[in-house]
Parts: sequence; C-alpha cells; structure tokens
Amino acid sequence: MTHNRAPHRESNQVVIFLGPPGAGKGTQAERLAAEHGLIKISTGDILRDHVARGTELGQQVAPILESGKLVPDDLLIALIRDQLSKRETVRVIFDGFPRTTAQAQELEMLLEQLGAPISAVPLLEVPDDVLIARIVERGKSSGRNDDNEQVARHRQEIYRQQTQPLIDYYAARGHLRPINGVGSMDEVYQRLQRVIS
Repeated sequence: MTHNRAPHRESNQVVIFLGPPGAGKGTQAERLAAEHGLIKISTGDILRDHVARGTELGQQVAPILESGKLVPDDLLIALIRDQLSKRETVRVIFDGFPRTTAQAQELEMLLEQLGAPISAVPLLEVPDDVLIARIVERGKSSGRNDDNEQVARHRQEIYRQQTQPLIDYYAARGHLRPINGVGSMDEVYQRLQRVIS
C-alpha cells in the first residue's frame, strides 16, 4: 500500500450513527471503528480534550460547559474541522453528533470542503418496550438509579422529538439506512457491516 501520501477520495469514509438510548449504539460504534479503521468522534470527548489542553477553543468552551449551557454550533463545527483537517484521509464514525438539522447542514458543508461525503447514516431501530426493558435491566445490574422505567420513557420521548427531524433530513438525502436493532450484539453488528461496507 503506497498511497499514504496523497489522499484518495475513495478511501474517505464518513458514517453518522443514529439510534435511541439503550439501542447499543456506543458498543457497536466502537466495534465498527476498530474493525474498519475509523476514528470514533464524540463531540463530548473532543470538548473535554480541548479544555484539558487549554487550547484557544478550549478556553472559549470551558465557561460554557461549566455553566451547563449547550456549546454553539459554530464552535462544535470548528472543533470537528480541527479534528478532521489534520488527517490525510477522513475515516470517521460520528456518535452523538449532529443533534439538529442545523448541525447536520453545517457538517455536510464541512465534509464537502474536505472532499469526504457521507457514506451512510445507519439508524438502529428498536421498539420502545424492548429498549425500556433493556435499560431497566441495565439499571439492576449497574446500580445506576437513573436507569428506571420512568426516566427511560422520558429519554425516548426526548430522543424522538430531537432526532426525528434528523432522520427525515438524511432520509430525504438518500443516506439513511434503517437497521433492525433487535437480536444479539453479533447479529446486529452483521447487519451494520452490510450497510457500511
């Protein structure tokens, strides 16, 4: 493999992962990233890293995070631009970003500038009753007292309100790939593999 030097468009791969809380998205994203040579991008991790390193962006972000407010879209996109523009090839999986259609549009413009269009937007679909049972079960084994049925139902409701516009946005662009998220971790992973390869 000698093409490390010049970036090849076809080696770019951008996956945007959608799915409700409790769908197992984090675990699947880690595995996809490891097996496909993708960098998993979590905006929370990037923000904390910049704050810890005291970068210019980190100094802008720190007081926003401390006050519990949401980081403005232009700052988030600046952070992501900083991450992606360092790489010769853009091979990433986004988990938890974008959260709004405004962020999705900004991200798409950035990716176009970098010559790295979106490859696929897998959406893990799991019925509410299955999700809630999973979360409650997880609460019993982990001792997390926020993993109870009432909180789980509330989270699903918020997820639906926030994410439905994104689902519609990516469906209209032909990127959305709905995936049955019910089954063993391996079964769901095989379905994901088919969608992104």
